[in-house]
Amino acid sequence: MENLKSYIQSNSQRYLDELFGLIRIPSISSQSEHKDDMVKTAQYLVDSLLKAGADKAVIMDTTGHPVVYAEKIIDPAKPTILVYGHYAVMPVDPIELWDSPPFEPEVRDGKIFARGAVDDKGQLFMQVKAFEYLVQTNQLQFNVKWMIEGEEEMGSPALAKWLPGQKELLKADLILV
Repeated sequence: MENLKSYIQSNSQRYLDELFGLIRIPSISSQSEHKDDMVKTAQYLVDSLLKAGADKAVIMDTTGHPVVYAEKIIDPAKPTILVYGHYAVMPVDPIELWDSPPFEPEVRDGKIFARGAVDDKGQLFMQVKAFEYLVQTNQLQFNVKWMIEGEEEMGSPALAKWLPGQKELLKADLILV
């Protein structure tokens, strides 16, 4: 069984390529001209979760930007973790304050600079890759569900309307943010 450190090292370039692909999509939820980018980002996440080992990953419509739902149920009797994340990013203005294009990731001094590199695409991506590692090395010992929304940076207005009908779907023992 491959240990975590060697797994990360052997996949590091793929990880960067996949993360940069996610970051390059300008998923600015508060700007209507990025509506198609929001759907494109949701689809990118669906594809990433399926590749990571989710048994199911879908885009769910809301009154606003879509929610990505995914799951891997290894045993209904085992505990379930619900991972929350968001793919929305803040606007980039004033653009002149950026040292590099906001949606073209740049590594400087070992750090990634780009809109969404941390909040929240980077963190969310790290959780997807941790899940991938557990699945690929047969170490996953609990069920995992994902709820990834597209409006956190604008107050999640559609989520409040969407959530009440999803209690059974999102039922979990623990929520990881």
